[in-house]
Amino acid sequence: MPQKREFLSGNEAVAEGVKLCRPHVIAAYPITPQTIVVERLSEMVESGELKSEYMHVESEYSALSALMGASAVGARTFTATSSQGLLYMAECLHYASGGRFPIVMMNANRSLALPWNIYGDQRDSLSLLDCGWIQVYAEDAQESLDLVLQAFKIAEDKRVSTPFMINLDGFVLTHTYESVLIPSQEEADAFLPKFSTTNKMDLNNPVNMGFSSTPNDNMEFKYIQHKAMLDAKNVIKEVGSEFAKMFKRDYGGLIDKYKTENADIILVTIGSITSTARVVVDELRSSGFKAGLCKIRYMRPFPHEEISSLDAEVIGVLEKDISFGYEGTVFTNVNSALMRAGKCPKTINFIAGLGGRSISKKDLHDMFNTLSRAKNGEKTEQIQFINTKVPL
Repeated sequence: MPQKREFLSGNEAVAEGVKLCRPHVIAAYPITPQTIVVERLSEMVESGELKSEYMHVESEYSALSALMGASAVGARTFTATSSQGLLYMAECLHYASGGRFPIVMMNANRSLALPWNIYGDQRDSLSLLDCGWIQVYAEDAQESLDLVLQAFKIAEDKRVSTPFMINLDGFVLTHTYESVLIPSQEEADAFLPKFSTTNKMDLNNPVNMGFSSTPNDNMEFKYIQHKAMLDAKNVIKEVGSEFAKMFKRDYGGLIDKYKTENADIILVTIGSITSTARVVVDELRSSGFKAGLCKIRYMRPFPHEEISSLDAEVIGVLEKDISFGYEGTVFTNVNSALMRAGKCPKTINFIAGLGGRSISKKDLHDMFNTLSRAKNGEKTEQIQFINTKVPL
């Protein structure tokens, strides 16, 4: 059956993807800008289009707590959140990953208070990279839908058994409408098998779940959890290849390289700004600049091998994040990967878009010009805030 084409926002694309995955339990607590996801899912459940237990809980903390209980009896589960709601879940995030529950959650990236702000940056999810969840960042609505299908298959793989967070830039992606291809239910069922796990309560095969440990064995549990995250890299690639073969859309694994082969300067991005950056690279190439682009799709597990393969004199990292008192978190991870590989290119961190501030094509051109000047030996600040109104 051919895939149907619809005009959807990023939020609606996620909801369509979740419907195709047939979750047994959905826990919902609306928060801007993810509300449309759980609204659409509630409509699908109410109409009978989706057979699922829909739980409207009293908080984000309750949402994830409820899903851990559902997952612990062998149910496929989904929820969505954003910003302060994600932080409210923080304790449960560690419980879910430590319990090896393959919960899938969409996070609408949004700035953190204070000041109170409903617009999009990526400080919420990037501040929780150490919580043991797989983290992926979507570029557009089509990728958002497709990542949902892949997320359940990756998370539920017995080699992984790890919760999965799909991040969409708030408003820029969650509320922007695009043409999206939707697989048929038959295609989705052929791609994603029914959920089966031994990590569940079973009267015929009793197991101990949610237990305490001592210094004698805690480190081993954490090492096994870490190894599963590392093993997820190969599973991500396998699932991506299978998805490409079935649906003719190839996302290339943990990163996407664009015109990096002979580039002198490369800009690293995550999320929706990548689309604009790709246009700027084309414009620069047409005028003689050897510019390239690398999109990080997965921040956890981090693609350090792929990042270390970047070969340019100067590498810039653009991110909507700052680790106060130091640098951007993505920049820290990229520099670490380059150093592990014994590479020491000049690197520059561009902090932009905090609190939803626009990042324009002109801003991107200016960043590439800065990288070019650094390549030519001009002294440049390593950490640069773009479009700030206060002197630095």
